[in-house]
Amino acid sequence: MNERLWNILADSFPKLLRYGVEVTIPLTVLSFLLALLIAVAVALIQYANVKVLRQACRFYIWIIRGTPLLVQLYLVFYGLPSVGIVLDAFPAAVFVLGFNEGAYMAETMRGALESVNRGQMEAGYCVGMNYIQIMLHVVLPQAFRTAFPALGNSMIAMLKETSMAATITVMEMFRQAQVINGRVYESLALYGEVALIYLLFCTVLSWLQRLGEKRLSTYGGK
Repeated sequence: MNERLWNILADSFPKLLRYGVEVTIPLTVLSFLLALLIAVAVALIQYANVKVLRQACRFYIWIIRGTPLLVQLYLVFYGLPSVGIVLDAFPAAVFVLGFNEGAYMAETMRGALESVNRGQMEAGYCVGMNYIQIMLHVVLPQAFRTAFPALGNSMIAMLKETSMAATITVMEMFRQAQVINGRVYESLALYGEVALIYLLFCTVLSWLQRLGEKRLSTYGGK
């Protein structure tokens, strides 16, 4: 570890961290919110057992889970322009990451919904609630509490998957590390440094996940 390498790492760290905070984290949050919205919608359709829509949801899950994320990114960013659909790199990454993770999270939410006792639906009808009210106030809150640990893991996984967005020119943290390395040729040190920043971010998310689980456990016990 010579002085030149120390200087490179000291100079690159704030740049990598800035791109992590300004690009990687927003990309993660927006993609996760989209994935959660898709997951809840798909899970509710399957839970309601609307046959045609249920088959469409199963087809979506089959396609997304059966093809690599990298291929999906390339199809959307490099493939769609050939049919006249052009997306900027960042929105394309949000779209693909959201739809990709949404398929996995939909199965998590479906399992959580099915874990709620069906008798609570009947109890809700007995006190005058309609289907939407029962889902919003009875079933979904319990399902989210059950699914929370798995959803937290999905968000942590998505944070790491944002590095794939570098392949479609999104200037996120990993892409910035590639740019810096192209000038200084210190691959081991720079990619090790960016790995440590990812580890830092994931550690914070893991801590927030445990905190959320603890609060949900306390709430559920009251």
